[in-house]
Formats: sequence, C-alpha cells, structure tokens
Amino acid sequence: MREILHIQAGQCGNQIGGKFWEVVCNEHGIDATGNYIGDSHVQLERVNVYYNEASGGRYVPRAVLMDLEPGTMDSLRFQICHSLGGGTGSGMGTLLISKIREEYPDRMMLTFSVFPSPKVSDTVVEPYNATLSVHQLVENADECMVLDNEALYDICFRTLKLTNPSFGDLNHLISTTMSGVTCCLRFPGQLNSDLRKLAVNLIPFPRLHFFMVGFAPLTSRGSQQYRALNEFLNLLNKSMFRGKMSTKEVDEQMINVQNKNSSYFVEWIPNNVKSSVCDIPPTGLSMSSTFMGNSTSIQEMFRRVSEQFTVMFRRKAFLHWYTGEGMDEMEFTEAESNMNDLVSEVSAISRCCCSG
Repeated sequence: MREILHIQAGQCGNQIGGKFWEVVCNEHGIDATGNYIGDSHVQLERVNVYYNEASGGRYVPRAVLMDLEPGTMDSLRFQICHSLGGGTGSGMGTLLISKIREEYPDRMMLTFSVFPSPKVSDTVVEPYNATLSVHQLVENADECMVLDNEALYDICFRTLKLTNPSFGDLNHLISTTMSGVTCCLRFPGQLNSDLRKLAVNLIPFPRLHFFMVGFAPLTSRGSQQYRALNEFLNLLNKSMFRGKMSTKEVDEQMINVQNKNSSYFVEWIPNNVKSSVCDIPPTGLSMSSTFMGNSTSIQEMFRRVSEQFTVMFRRKAFLHWYTGEGMDEMEFTEAESNMNDLVSEVSAISRCCCSG
C-alpha cells in the first residue's frame, strides 16, 4: 500500500489543505470525528493511502499542520500545501522540503504551490518570497502543481462570473483540482496512475517539473456547473477522468484532441498524452476530468513574478527585513538568476517547438 504524508504550511497551506480534507473525507464517507458513515466498500478500499486507522475504528488523516501563528490550525479538530507569497509557506515550507529531501532522498516530493498575484495580494514582498521559494523548489521538489492566484482569480471573475472572488472561492477551485489529481491513489480504476508514473511521463528534463493544472466542469461554490476547459500550449499532458466511462471512449477523445491541436504538441516526444480512468466520480458530479500539463506557456507566470522581483530588488526596497534576520543579498541574486535560467530553459524548448 502506498502511503502519503500530507503537510500543510502557513495560512494559505492550511486553508487549502483544510478544504482538501473536507472534500476527501466527503468522498471516502468519513465524518468530522473520523468515523466511517459511507455506503460503499470502495470508499475504504484504499483509505490507508491518506488515513491511519486508530482505535475504535476511527480514521485519522496522516497529516502534519504547521504555522507560526495558531489561528489557521485551531479551526481544524508527503504531499505539501503551501503558498509562495507569505512567510511561513515560502520560508518555513521550503526549508522543510529541503530537510525532508536530505532525510528521505528516495521519496517522491509533490507540492501544491500557490503562486502570488497583485490581484490577490496579501503583502508587498510576495515577489521576494516567491522567487526565493522557486529557487528551492527547482532543486528539492520532484513535482510542483502550480496554482496561480492570477489565473484562479481570472477564472472566478470571467468564467464563473463572480464579481468579487474571495479566498474561499479560489480555495474551492484548488480543492476540486487536488481531489482530481489524487483520485487514482485513493480509488481503484480501469487505468491507474501514481506519483512516480506521473513524473516519468511528464518531466523531460529534471528542472522542468512545474505543471499547469485544470479541471472540468468548472463550478463555483453552491452554483450550477459551468462547462469550460483550460487551453494549454503543451509539452506533455496527463488527463485523469472520473466517472462511469469506457477507456476506449477516453482514448478516442484524447486522440481527437491531439490531432486537432497537433501544432501545440512537440513532435520529438511520441505518445505525449497519458490518461487514467477512475470509476468513482466526485461528490455532486456524474463525471469530471483533471488535466496536468508540462507546458512552455508557464514561463509567462515565472516572467511576471521575476519582473515584480526585479522592480523592487534593483532599488533594494524592503530588503532590510530579510538582511536584518541574517540573510545575505547574494541569496536574492542567486534566486533571481535561477528563476531567469528556468525561464530561459523553457523558452529554448518553446523556440524549438515553433521552429521544429
């Protein structure tokens, strides 16, 4: 049995992690006290992936909650949720990742990392925190599911028609995507996948392990369904389907998508679309699909953060808060250089795709 340790770091990490556990407990028929109240043996078949069975038949999430202030954790009575904009999720979170990597180098390290945006800003130094975090994630994480606050805000505003999206609305989208990404680990299916298979199929070069994610059908909290698919300029693609459907139908549809959009997929990686099918649909839906793409278009997000970083760093603005805690300016210079190198590597592949 593959077992996953789930770690939540900081306010954002604990809020999206809390929503994730809410969704997962619901899907597995487990109530707030850890008792099973479900109606299908399938719900417990792989429950050990995320839960330990305690005395009295109660199921306890295999989770570590961490924050430097108690507020976000008091409400909750290796997989990592954290944001890169705040302090705890970025600083403490990436420090924890590096320590886990040292102690357990053979374990798969998957992160759900929320990238900051001025549209959903919490603090002025978010570009600094994000750039310093990416510097660590490039080296120490195996797979990073990129959750871009700018894209999440735009989906809520433009697609779901929410005039003033809250963090709760953004977290709802994140939790549905996290549920889809992990469904093959938690339920049996016709075509299964795991974290290592995901890495083998989606990472052509070690540093390029930042994935774009999408979910369909998109829904807002407590509203009707919206049919929408995310469009990616793809290097590689992984799709996870949930619900009663035939693998033949899934294969045919994925081939159609690839043929219609052949110019968006690189020629030098054959069979670069993978699918998995899980028979159990999410709560409230008859079927859904989750997409993970290793896409060259992700460079735009890194560029956005890099530009915001450079504007402040060249003036040394707010730097005293970091140097006063013992950091060196060279750490910022190295982190900026590493992120720019990452953008250059992705751009090189993008040019290769266009010229090829």
